[in-house]
Amino acid sequence: MSSTRPTRPTRPTRPTRPIGIALALAATTALALTVTGCDTVADTAGDIVSSATAAVASAAQDKMNEVKDGVNATADVKAGGTSSDGDRTVAEITATNPKEQNADYTIMVNFRDDSGNLLDAVVLNINGVEPGASKSGTARSNRTLSGATTAEIAQALRH
Repeated sequence: MSSTRPTRPTRPTRPTRPIGIALALAATTALALTVTGCDTVADTAGDIVSSATAAVASAAQDKMNEVKDGVNATADVKAGGTSSDGDRTVAEITATNPKEQNADYTIMVNFRDDSGNLLDAVVLNINGVEPGASKSGTARSNRTLSGATTAEIAQALRH
């Protein structure tokens, strides 16, 4: 007669050292991909902002192209320093009319960061500048700009 022993239930075993190493490597890889993913997300966000800025600059240029019979008057116009007005960046723009009749000015203002990167572009009209006189207007960014910014006159037309 053969004797059979009752079978014991097997208990779970701990992962062996190679499995533990594999799990650690997988976690490290996932972390590396996540960090790389953050860079990718940041790059993608930067690309979107750059595209939006380019679109705004293009729209501003289209607005300038609508001016009929305008003459280059960039020398007549000066940009002041920038400041914050609520969540927008503003700059005072002054047009000085050297001619003998009233003039209207259409001015494209670029907002740039310290590195010279274009952040925003706006078009400002200063109307009814009397001969030999100066008149100011406020260029206001289309969106919130972060960091130090400067305003520059990209184009000015007297008409």
